[in-house]
Amino acid sequence: MERLEVLKTYKIYIGGKFPRTESARYYSPKNAKGETLGNMCLSSRKDVRNSVVAARKAFGGWSERAAFNRSQILYRMAEMLEGRRSQFMEELIFQGANKASAEKEVNLAIDRLIYYAGWCDKFVQVLSSVNPVSSPHFNFSTYEATGVVGIVAGQETSLIDLVSIVAPVIAGGNTCVVLANENLPLCAVTFAEVLNSSDLPGGVVNILTGKQDEMIPALSTHMDVNAIAYAGNDADVLKALQQNAVMNLKRVRSYDRNWLDAKSQDLYLISDFQEVKTTWHPIENIGGATSSY
Repeated sequence: MERLEVLKTYKIYIGGKFPRTESARYYSPKNAKGETLGNMCLSSRKDVRNSVVAARKAFGGWSERAAFNRSQILYRMAEMLEGRRSQFMEELIFQGANKASAEKEVNLAIDRLIYYAGWCDKFVQVLSSVNPVSSPHFNFSTYEATGVVGIVAGQETSLIDLVSIVAPVIAGGNTCVVLANENLPLCAVTFAEVLNSSDLPGGVVNILTGKQDEMIPALSTHMDVNAIAYAGNDADVLKALQQNAVMNLKRVRSYDRNWLDAKSQDLYLISDFQEVKTTWHPIENIGGATSSY
């Protein structure tokens, strides 16, 4: 008798744990050959809400961590991903990539984590400024994290677009809720296992699989989500995100980029999810000398 393969049931990632979806539903996406990729959780609106709660709870501790420590954790994520290169390559090939493109995507994802790890303790110094004013004050502008960021992955790649958005968002001290690629979800769920073993506090990154058209309304209208990042190029999805974001004036950033291009990484993906805080510090002239108090 021919043996029936036991398909793996992949879980979602919320608050540093791997629960099954609250809805108890699943779906089974297939690759171009018609082979089933696995049983994926079909996440519900309740799962989205639970993820936002976890992200908000983790935000205070993560944003207040030393920037150097955030850098260490992102570097550790790269180390763990490096150790599982072969697994990620196999998953990419199973989902339809050839060996060369799979190797390129995994290597670039590792390098991209290291790139943003290097920026963690430097971007504030580079972006901040001392501003000229016409009053007796010092005027400083500096950056601080926005809060909870909703990330909607694109449908073109399985790993690199996810890493390319998550890394700058958390490098800047934000937490996030990620809606993974609907049709190519394998690497997103496996990446959650990398996060879980890399010293990243639970709740900083939460990853959901399922139908994006079900989860996007819940995520983009949630009043405790501060910003949305969209890594795809679907005009209808972007329009829906922008319209829903009006409810609490969420910042929406869309990135229609070729994430496999080395130039798709830059400092401004960090600053896109930062708030500018300006401080006025009075000075006085005493005996011809300028002093502050």
